[in-house]
Amino acid sequence: MAEPVAHVTLQGRRILLVEDDYLMAQDLQAELEDAGALVLGPVPDIEGAMDLLNTSPAPDAAVLDINLGCDMVYPLVYTLRERLIRVVFATGYEAWSIPERYRDLPRLEKPLSVRQIAEALNRNQ
Repeated sequence: MAEPVAHVTLQGRRILLVEDDYLMAQDLQAELEDAGALVLGPVPDIEGAMDLLNTSPAPDAAVLDINLGCDMVYPLVYTLRERLIRVVFATGYEAWSIPERYRDLPRLEKPLSVRQIAEALNRNQ
């Protein structure tokens, strides 16, 4: 169930959503849009995410599943950080399993809520 939009601060923010679980991606997209975000995607893989990055206005942030089937999302994270785009991991992975250079990024455990995403993106801005 979606949380009340009045308490979530994503109005007008462009968020790249990369998630390979179709139902989870659709639910999260709907919640983000209900909170006022413009969702780029969702896309299930790095290639789709890179296509969006190269053809759409730059996102303000990205919500990324770490394991995208046969690929790990880290090459995309590298690109996003080079472009100064905020990243939040949406995952079941433990913090210790994330490469050290990316452990400073917010890690939210699935299932996650739009409130958790908003709090992670608004932290330390």
